[in-house]
Amino acid sequence: MNPLAVFPDFATVSRGDLDMSSLEALPLDLLTWPVTAPEDLPGRIADARIVITNKLVLDGGVLEAAGRLKLVCLAATGTNNVDLETAARRGIGVCNIEGYCTSSVTQHVFAMLLSLTRRLEGYQRLVIDGAWRDSPQFCLLDLPVRELDGRTLGIVGLGELGSAVARAGEAFGMHVMVGQRPGGEDKRPGRIPLDELLANADVLSLHCPLTAETRGLIGHRELGLMADDAVLINTARGALVDSAALADALRTGRLGGAGVDVLPEEPPFAGDPLLAPDIPNLILTPHMAWAARESRQRALDEIAANIRSFLDGGRRGRVD
Repeated sequence: MNPLAVFPDFATVSRGDLDMSSLEALPLDLLTWPVTAPEDLPGRIADARIVITNKLVLDGGVLEAAGRLKLVCLAATGTNNVDLETAARRGIGVCNIEGYCTSSVTQHVFAMLLSLTRRLEGYQRLVIDGAWRDSPQFCLLDLPVRELDGRTLGIVGLGELGSAVARAGEAFGMHVMVGQRPGGEDKRPGRIPLDELLANADVLSLHCPLTAETRGLIGHRELGLMADDAVLINTARGALVDSAALADALRTGRLGGAGVDVLPEEPPFAGDPLLAPDIPNLILTPHMAWAARESRQRALDEIAANIRSFLDGGRRGRVD
């Protein structure tokens, strides 16, 4: 009998648009559900030897109740939704995937940045409202437009994604500066204190993990150090930024713009200050910077490779 693998939040990776052959080729029985409520999770993984999940929380109680479980395969890089201590004590392996969405996230960063600096939404609105039709000249210059060439791109978190964004910035002719982050490897050569980075960056892009030290990394004080025409991009974790402080900075013109793909609570059931409709120069997207079809296909294939390694006695992708 093949081991049972379950994927209880499959719709977070595929909406029927991916090639499943890499998973289907494995010697296992696979059950998928589009979504799973937390209260239904224990029952759905009770007999599973392998659990694949993106963001469902596998806390100590859930792991203890899954008596046959031997491997957790994450469809993501972050491991904060798994109780790693309980997994290790129970002998449950944990795998993640890395590098699968680098191109997608990098392109999203610059899609938001270019939209903000070129004022695309504002000019589109002027065209729709008839301002171009009624103009006495061939072009509209109502909104200031800036080039990226020669401007300073500040990055916090120079891992896989931060490095790719840095390379793309250099291709646009930007000067890249890397900031220290609390609790990080901030003594490496070339990194500068965060306050210095904030004071010099025309664009700040966040790519660091959410830890106790980085939670609330960018708040009222930090935003106050940035130039009033600077742009903040956050495709990392929502809780790195104080949403209320960012909303206030944008409303009062203390910041030139922001592109945000992540919020502290997702979905934002309780609301979030950045959901208000009156915030200028804000692009807010629903945690989909990573989600190009090519990236999701790579994620699925990487998961399959991790499972095959496990079945063969290997440790590919293991974080424990």
